Amino acid sequence: MKKLLVLGVGNILMMDEGAGVHAVHEFWKETEDFDETLVDFIDGGTFTQDIFYLFEEYEQVLVLDIVRAGHEPGTIYSLDEDDLVKNEKQVLSLHDVDLLDSLDMARMRGHRPKLKIIGIEPEKIDWGTEMTPALVKALPSFMKVTRKHIKELLS
Repeated sequence: MKKLLVLGVGNILMMDEGAGVHAVHEFWKETEDFDETLVDFIDGGTFTQDIFYLFEEYEQVLVLDIVRAGHEPGTIYSLDEDDLVKNEKQVLSLHDVDLLDSLDMARMRGHRPKLKIIGIEPEKIDWGTEMTPALVKALPSFMKVTRKHIKELLS
C-alpha cells in the first residue's frame, strides 16, 4: 500500500473548474522530486465516484479541486473531511459529494484512506480550456501549498 494519492479533479473544458487537474499535470513534470514508492499523482477528471477502487491502495488521499466559498478568486483552502461534512455553509462541488461516496464505497470494500482537500476559489466556470488570469496567477501558490501538504503527509 502506498502512503499518498494526490488526486486532481475537475473539468478542464470548463475554465477554472479544471484547476485541480491542471495542478496534477504540473506535478507530473516534477515527479523526480517525489518518491514514487510513496506517492502517486492522478488526473481524476470528473469521475471521482468511478475510481473508488483506487482508494484501497493508499493510506491517505490529497484532493486538489475548486472550492466555492465566496472569497476572492485564487483564495486557497486547506480542508479536512470534517470540514466538508460538518460545515453547512461550505458550498460543496459535485466532485466533493461523489468523493465522499467513493470513500464510503472503499470502506465497504475493506479500506478507507484519510482525506485532505486543497481547494482554490474559482473566478469563472464556463466553456473554455484556459483558466482565468486570476487562477493562472494563483496556480504557483496552489502548487506551493500542495507541496507543503505532501511533505507533511509523507513524513
